[in-house]
Amino acid sequence: MERVRRASHAGSWYTNNASKLDEELDGWLRDAGLTKSPDVRAVIAPHAGYSYSGRCAAYAFGNIDPTNISRVFLLGPSHHYYTPKCALTRATIYSTPIGDLPVDHEVIEELNTTGKFEFMDHSVDEAEHSMEMHLPYLSKVFQGHNVKVVPILVGALNSQNEAMYGQLLSKYLDDPKNFFSISSDFCHWGTRFSYTYYDKSHGAIHKSIEALDRMGMEIIETGNPNAFKQYLQEYENTICGRHPISVFLNMLQHCSSKVKIGFVRYEQSSQCKSMRDSSVSYASAAAKLDTPAEEDEQD
Repeated sequence: MERVRRASHAGSWYTNNASKLDEELDGWLRDAGLTKSPDVRAVIAPHAGYSYSGRCAAYAFGNIDPTNISRVFLLGPSHHYYTPKCALTRATIYSTPIGDLPVDHEVIEELNTTGKFEFMDHSVDEAEHSMEMHLPYLSKVFQGHNVKVVPILVGALNSQNEAMYGQLLSKYLDDPKNFFSISSDFCHWGTRFSYTYYDKSHGAIHKSIEALDRMGMEIIETGNPNAFKQYLQEYENTICGRHPISVFLNMLQHCSSKVKIGFVRYEQSSQCKSMRDSSVSYASAAAKLDTPAEEDEQD
């Protein structure tokens, strides 16, 4: 039976006008000016309203060569619903204003048989924005290609479960037909986020935030989940997709392909200069197959 997850944040977090949305995405992708690469196997991209992070997200999604990909795994954090596990969708279609994405129920069933997942209610599915904000870009990039999605809501996992899910999902990363879209914003700074870490040695507050985020980004690029965990424990940076990112870093530890993460864009919603200000940071990364450099055969 068909069950559609509506584009519940269209009309508020981004436009529900299909031609306008298409035009916006086109513009951002064109401005990013990236070369699509079949070696890109995953992206980390933000999930804020498009007026804030739409441009930054293009630097992730613009890397995707859709030619050989038939399945996209979405890993997004849970903002409103508490679970210590990962949750799967019962929806059969994820809708966007510019085209619907069918859910791969065979893989959902395969994951369910492991006994490690729960199913989320439809209301939880539609209330969550972390995966929805990736869907229009995916719909755009995969236009004209048959692709299915495997949405996985990542709960408040402990380190053991991050490692367990990473190991469990790693075999899917080894299949070049699969792609992973990891959803996360970076630092949420200000009293309204109860986070006001400020290292004055960097100068202005926004510079301190950037230094803190970039430290985290560099650690993520090493692919080491333990180093990322230590960083989060030490600085408590409010990276809302820390659990999806940690699961992905654990996947990299277990898969046989050598995949390397590289950040390509960093932005802030505004530049904090006083303790009364607030901002959210956005960062986009592409995870590429790390192929050994070929010898230059020319003299």
